[in-house]
Amino acid sequence: MEADYLRSARQQFQSYKALGEKTFAQLSDEHLSWQFNSESNSIATIVKHLAGNMLSRWTDFLTTDGEKEWRRRDDEFENDIQSRDEMIKTWNQGWDCLFSTLDELDNNDLSKEITIRQQSHSVMDAINRQLTHYAYHVGQIVYIGKMIRNESWTSLSIPRGKSNEFNTNFTAKK
Repeated sequence: MEADYLRSARQQFQSYKALGEKTFAQLSDEHLSWQFNSESNSIATIVKHLAGNMLSRWTDFLTTDGEKEWRRRDDEFENDIQSRDEMIKTWNQGWDCLFSTLDELDNNDLSKEITIRQQSHSVMDAINRQLTHYAYHVGQIVYIGKMIRNESWTSLSIPRGKSNEFNTNFTAKK
């Protein structure tokens, strides 16, 4: 069961990464740094925050606190990424760290305890914590993309008004 959990968690992380990348593909470079207002974050800023969180949480995952002393969380919310290439590089650094660490874990690690901000978590709880955190932010990225593209948005799931058609086609494939 534990091996299934690690496989499932990895697949879930991969699906959220893919949703973000499918959103990036629909947007111009300028859209990536667009903010709805001064209190909101751009997609590039959310990417910067996600990567900062991933690098902090997944570096030395089993042996050091997930909130690293070198992390500058407040700086992650500065809208200062200069290009799509820089944003994608930042995005991939975070995900590469996460996937590398997940690939090193085995069933015996799931019952171990780790710390995040000096609070103890089982490895499984820590993975779930990060999975929900990343889903939250990827959802923001998709929502911003939908706001920007409006009627030009290509749905990343079942398009509005197409549920019956999807269900019919899905059932026919079984």
